[in-house]
Amino acid sequence: MKFFADMDAFTSPDSIIASSSSGLTMSTMQSVCKHPERCVIGHPFNPPHIVPLVEVVAGEKTSPETVERAISFYTSIGKKPIHVRKEIVGHVANRLQAALYREVVYLIEQGVLDVADSDAAVCWGPGLRWGVMGPNLLFHLGDGQGGIQHFMEHLSGPVATWWKDPGTIMEFSPKVKQTIIEGVSQEANGRLIVELERERDAMLLELLVNRAKGEEAAQATIAGGHGD
Repeated sequence: MKFFADMDAFTSPDSIIASSSSGLTMSTMQSVCKHPERCVIGHPFNPPHIVPLVEVVAGEKTSPETVERAISFYTSIGKKPIHVRKEIVGHVANRLQAALYREVVYLIEQGVLDVADSDAAVCWGPGLRWGVMGPNLLFHLGDGQGGIQHFMEHLSGPVATWWKDPGTIMEFSPKVKQTIIEGVSQEANGRLIVELERERDAMLLELLVNRAKGEEAAQATIAGGHGD
């Protein structure tokens, strides 16, 4: 908090002060500032030097102009900023992955599948689709020509029953912790963390390059179709 106050005191009032915190809210941090209107959250996603997502979150006293300037800046350097319109602990992306991981841990605990297969179920299934479109748009495509309206009318009920599963895990038991530790060790198969990081980063870069090429090809196909 003192560091934030010091930055506010020693920088020009028209400059933006951004924090990458996912724990402290901007309303709390900017409360010690004389110019709270120029303070904003700019939360990247790991690994931040590769993953484009940045969550932009205003505090209670952040000005709309500051939010717009932050989004414009992140866009200009090739990032994909989203405007989180309400402060919430963990912001958005971390909460989404935490919700998914809760179900993964529950499935492992219940013996439905092991650690390696739980990872495969995500990265070789929905994870591939999520790299192209988000869940809302994918469900729009997933039920034929009726789109999202037909999904909401006919499939949202069955999906909601999965949310009501009384066995959904709410905490890590010592047993499931150890199961996951041993499973990850087996899945890593002797590779050091630094080696896994290099593998992750190389594949992420390749996916981003191929996604950009795919977007260009898709737009060209759509433009060609409109020209008929």
